Amino acid sequence: MTYDIEATDLRKRFGDVQAVSGVSLAVPRGELFGLLGPNGAGKSTTINMLIGLARPDAGSVRIGGVDCSKDPKAAQHLIGVVPDDSNLYPELTGLDNLCFCGALYGMGRRARLARAEELLEDFGLSQAGARKFGGYSKGMKRRLTIAAGIMHAPGILFLDEPTTGVDVESARHIRTLLAGLHATGTTILLTTHYIEEAERLCGRVAFLAGGRIIAEDTVEALVAPVLGRHAVQVACAGAASGFVAGLAAAFPDCDFALDGPDALRIESDAPVRVGPVVRFLEDAGAEVLEARRLRPSLEDVFVRVTGIGAADMRREQEKSGGAA
Repeated sequence: MTYDIEATDLRKRFGDVQAVSGVSLAVPRGELFGLLGPNGAGKSTTINMLIGLARPDAGSVRIGGVDCSKDPKAAQHLIGVVPDDSNLYPELTGLDNLCFCGALYGMGRRARLARAEELLEDFGLSQAGARKFGGYSKGMKRRLTIAAGIMHAPGILFLDEPTTGVDVESARHIRTLLAGLHATGTTILLTTHYIEEAERLCGRVAFLAGGRIIAEDTVEALVAPVLGRHAVQVACAGAASGFVAGLAAAFPDCDFALDGPDALRIESDAPVRVGPVVRFLEDAGAEVLEARRLRPSLEDVFVRVTGIGAADMRREQEKSGGAA
């Protein structure tokens, strides 16, 4: 098997903080691979070492078969990079930004103009091509930043939090664009703290926490261990935390946890009998708004493996101002 991205025992420390501790991964050619974890897990530091923006304290990186420690420039010409913050020029138009990126990779004038116009069309930005980048919306800026990353048609693309901070419509548009790039054979590695995004896009994912990869496999294989569990979410009007202890005592065969301030999550190895649970809550003074059965997801696996709760991941999402 041919691997486009290979990392072995990467380590990086900033002062007293061990940001990355022994990360190893191998991404085959043509795969869309996701690094999943909350802010501070080490995702950005890992991707910066892979693309050559940060030198690892230990470990090695190979990109497209090229040893990055021996020939970093050759490796960098094989990749496209979309950073978490835009690196484009606000005073230039969208078209000029793309043409400038093409010039940096040695593209001729005609070739880069034709490629820039093609990308503006593909990314739904043709009408904004003559406008200055500084006047774009967040979603438009993100799309143009991705377009700039693939201006030279790289075979390997790195994206750091591609949909963070953009509106729902723009996030969907970006995911569609990434799926299209993957379909053409581009190898993609993206970091995200949006569990739903990783589940929709990636064939394989790695869970990163505390600077370490603690689980890595296909989405299907990671979800398989929790498929036997049955889960129900019960939404209440007002705080639900006061009912957990009573429910656990009344229904010892079920596991109860908060799934947000106004919701309870119930899990069991056997099908959950919703009726008795709802009656118990109502008798205890709760106003039950909704009860629905849940399909096991990558989120369930992440919570089980890492111990980082879904509510914590949602708080990270809210801090970033984005929408998955």
